[in-house]
Amino acid sequence: MGNNVGAVPLLPVDWLYRRFGRHYPVAFFLLQLSVGLLVTAGSLGLVMLYYDASAGELLRLLAMVEALTVAGLSIGFARAVPRLRPIKAWINGERGHDATLAAWDAAVNLPIRVLRRDACLPAALVFPPAAVMTVLVLDLEWVSLVPLLAAAAVASAYAAVLQYFAIELGLQPVVDEIADRLPPDFRFEAKGLSLRLKLIAGLPLFSVITGLIVAAFTSRSGDSSLGLSVGVTLVVAFTVALELAMLLANSITRPLAAIEKGMAAVREGRYETQVPVTTSDELGELADGFNRMAAGLAERERLREAFGTYLDRDVAEYILSEGISPRGVEVEVSLLFCDVRDFTGFAERADATEVVACLNALFEAVVPVIAGHGGHVDKFIGDGLLAVFGAPEPWRDHADRALAAAVEILEVTEAGAAGELRVGVGINSGAVVAGAIGGAGRLNFSVIGDPVNVAARVEAVTRETGDGVLLTGATRDRLTRDVPLVARGTAELRGRDEPIELFTPGRAVVAPPSAAAALRSA
Repeated sequence: MGNNVGAVPLLPVDWLYRRFGRHYPVAFFLLQLSVGLLVTAGSLGLVMLYYDASAGELLRLLAMVEALTVAGLSIGFARAVPRLRPIKAWINGERGHDATLAAWDAAVNLPIRVLRRDACLPAALVFPPAAVMTVLVLDLEWVSLVPLLAAAAVASAYAAVLQYFAIELGLQPVVDEIADRLPPDFRFEAKGLSLRLKLIAGLPLFSVITGLIVAAFTSRSGDSSLGLSVGVTLVVAFTVALELAMLLANSITRPLAAIEKGMAAVREGRYETQVPVTTSDELGELADGFNRMAAGLAERERLREAFGTYLDRDVAEYILSEGISPRGVEVEVSLLFCDVRDFTGFAERADATEVVACLNALFEAVVPVIAGHGGHVDKFIGDGLLAVFGAPEPWRDHADRALAAAVEILEVTEAGAAGELRVGVGINSGAVVAGAIGGAGRLNFSVIGDPVNVAARVEAVTRETGDGVLLTGATRDRLTRDVPLVARGTAELRGRDEPIELFTPGRAVVAPPSAAAALRSA
């Protein structure tokens, strides 16, 4: 994908990633261990504010609980090691298509996978035993175990949420690097915690921890105070704080949901989609930016449709997707020139609307034939057209395609697809220059060169030979399949010093006279 925009401030984890490189997963585990030790120490310190404990008792409890933390996190890390393998492989240089997708999935979704599958075991190994040890070391009544377990449950939930965000933060430099190299066929799939759930879970939990700290510093009357504080803070957290969290989540996720719905519509090609701008903050700015982007895409699609109307659609797609070299390129192509027989006589006896209708019917029948054989209409020239086979797509069998198209064009016009109009077709092959021709802000994607002029003059010779299709010796020499041809001798063409060999398809494709010519001869 590449071309990610926006400068992101460097974090300490970015420095660690650059410093340790392929050993970063180990450094990442040590970082997680340090965070876990700090959470455990902080939780124990908070609980101890509710009890009178000597320095020795506090140190004994801290040592035992931290040992449990190291053991629990080590087990969790061991369970997570298999999920880190795609990340390690990518860091070690495996940058293939599948390896990059696997590394992105492993890095981005590791937090939710650890939370769902591995967070419970370490928490169960640390906090309930820590509550029991507290009762034993401080020589408390066993009834004190109830508030201690309640506090342990709060600490477990806090530790799990903190670990989720810590893993997400720790893997951010890896994710940033992988995201820059995601292949074009990458398809996003949402697997992590939703923003709404993060807010609803995080804010009440933060309120509980804050309430316990405030209560500890304002009242230290024993284990009953701990139980009361836990109960009160839980009630506050799941009423006032939860309501605030839900309101905050709604104010954020509702505009995001509208933008997501708009993005789905744009993916389906509905570029006229606009999302409501319902806030005046960053989310409103995001919605307004989306609307501007969708309007730009709609304008681009209108240009694409216009290109497809006034240019050959495949050439339009090429111009939009690949661009055109301003210097042009030399390519070998086959050129098909198709012109109406005795068009002047037809135009003199028919009114203007009939002339335009018949020409449109002719081109309506001829253009799909050309496209069906891999050719492109270079330009319409009055009652004729010039088609190119071999540019912009470099067909190896461009001569075969041009001849097959010519024969089919004659068949559909003989069948009356264009009413009384009949055509002659001349084909020539050779090297031409393809590119954007024009100036003063107006360009036309076209081919130029002597082979173009020869094709037009060969078509004119069909009026003399009576053949519906004539091709030059240059085209015959480039045919890749055996096609029966009938020699028509040589012809002197204007602007050519040497006569040109001409051939017609072996089935003696002859253009019958047009209705106007038949009437004139009669």
